[in-house]
Amino acid sequence: MSAPQLVVHHDKELMAQAAAARLITKVVDAQAARGSASVVLTGGRNGNGVLAALASSPARDAIDWARLDLWWGDERFLPTGHPERNYTQACDALLDSVPVDPARVHAMPASDGVYSNDADAAAAAYAAELAAAAGPEHYQSAAAAAGGPVPTFDVLMLGVGPDTHVASLFPELPAVRETERTVVGVHGAPKPPPTRISLTLPAIRAAREVWLLAAGEDKAKAVAIGLSGAGEIQAPAAGAYGRSRTLWLLDDAAASQLPRALYPPATS
Repeated sequence: MSAPQLVVHHDKELMAQAAAARLITKVVDAQAARGSASVVLTGGRNGNGVLAALASSPARDAIDWARLDLWWGDERFLPTGHPERNYTQACDALLDSVPVDPARVHAMPASDGVYSNDADAAAAAYAAELAAAAGPEHYQSAAAAAGGPVPTFDVLMLGVGPDTHVASLFPELPAVRETERTVVGVHGAPKPPPTRISLTLPAIRAAREVWLLAAGEDKAKAVAIGLSGAGEIQAPAAGAYGRSRTLWLLDDAAASQLPRALYPPATS
């Protein structure tokens, strides 16, 4: 478990641009060290803001897009092409404008796919896809002892919801209590749509670095709770951390309820 580090930017635009620059550096470094890189994307306004900032960055071409694996932390279980799917939004924000290898873009199943409306079967299939990608020793994860291996993601990004949810792990719901499976179907989510697919905390914690993104005054209470030592069942964001680093990337508004002296800024 890595202790959380805090980076606060003046506003959400600067936060998105800085996160995009940081992500480019991490991907390039990982590709130089291991030949390829593995990143987990997140949806929502902050996740999509980072992707849009990456798309417009002159430095984006430093990434070898053909040697990058892209995964998702969660997905709204909706039909293919639905505008509310995280995958659809990621394509609009970034993926349609960069030369990614389609075989290395691992979208979560849609509700009109081979698993029809069975979110649990779709989640199990995504878990199997993750396990198949966790081949060499350096890709074996801490989640191997908790329901199967997943790749050791270089960076896993998560948006923090106003209720402290991350991915589709909502406070008190069964998914946040999961300790064995790496991917689960989520039913009865308090935020529409009610049916989703999500990585679990064991899979999230397999990442080398976990970045939690929050911008806006509506996220301030959730950020304060998540960094207060709250339990992960009541505050899922508190249970999201990386193996070597956990970064909370915030703007001033989202950090407004924090005692900042307790969380010194992270170094790059």
